[in-house]
Amino acid sequence: MADTRLVVGCMTGTSLDGIDAALVEIRGRGLGMSARVMRATAGPLGEIGVRLRALAEQVPMTAGEIAGLSRELALVHARAVAEVCGAAKPDLVCAHGQTVFHKPPLSWQLLNGAVLAAEVGCKVVFDLRAADLAAGGQGAPITPMADWVLFRAVAERTVVVNLGGFVNFTRLRRDAGPEEVEGGDVCACNHVLDAVARRTLGTPFDESGAAASAGSVDDVAMDDLLGVMRAQRAARRSLGTGDEVVSWIGRQWRGGVGVAGSDLAATACAAIGQMIAEVTAGADVILLAGGGTKNKTLAVAVASRATARVETTAAHGVGVDVREAASFAVLGALSEDRVPITLGKVTGGNAGVVSGVWCGDGGVR
Repeated sequence: MADTRLVVGCMTGTSLDGIDAALVEIRGRGLGMSARVMRATAGPLGEIGVRLRALAEQVPMTAGEIAGLSRELALVHARAVAEVCGAAKPDLVCAHGQTVFHKPPLSWQLLNGAVLAAEVGCKVVFDLRAADLAAGGQGAPITPMADWVLFRAVAERTVVVNLGGFVNFTRLRRDAGPEEVEGGDVCACNHVLDAVARRTLGTPFDESGAAASAGSVDDVAMDDLLGVMRAQRAARRSLGTGDEVVSWIGRQWRGGVGVAGSDLAATACAAIGQMIAEVTAGADVILLAGGGTKNKTLAVAVASRATARVETTAAHGVGVDVREAASFAVLGALSEDRVPITLGKVTGGNAGVVSGVWCGDGGVR
């Protein structure tokens, strides 16, 4: 009988729109493992999300306030773990933590892992980016090895595309080893779409892409945004808080006397779709995941520009809202098995580093 573990993965993204948790059954060890999503849950961050956003936007806070946020975030995670597990007893919890700063070699995934471990009563691993950053890497994207475990048998040439705060991708070839996996960050996604909504539409986000659907693509603004996004991509750096795309909004909107908010939303969707088309050229199938899949205008922009068949990860057993949390469950299991989860050719770091900070139940055995 295969060695089986129950692992919970937790994710709060740069969009700060909630916390996702996935209970994943892991069979086998190391690179021979397989993963099956058993249950998943999602919930709002509530008031803590407002303060986390302020911290990510570099609003000054006291050390006490930050320490309090770290503890409160751990308690939010513990509630999510309890909800997704029900009566099941997890063997391991792997949490991303909240990115409040990312500019390699500096990065901060805020979370009090000791509090989380005490609450859930099992081993907890977190801060999975730090080892790669210390080894000279960008610390991102971090999910390609998990995508390899989850989707390596889908098609001859598959590209998994996450429409989260930022777009990142994983390129896979069916039944190939992890040494052939490619990946990288592409451009801002919900990071810029939500900023457009907050600044020009007076809403936290453009629900279902309704405002973008009512707008029109502005060619000048499109060229401007593509220029910023392509420059970021050419620099081959990982993307995080405080990226230059937000200044694009100010240049084009000009306090309401420039390009209209709905047109900026439509333009941003079109630019993201174009960037994804460029990075997925030559693929047979594109698997979309992430909160951005709910933006219908963005989904149309991606599908209309892509040369590959476009599906979602849900068609292969991993819901679009679950993929990142499920990925962290897989990454936690790989880390427990002493398998490096970052790839040098993806992050630029030295190969072979084992990731994670461990709390509870004696750490890695």
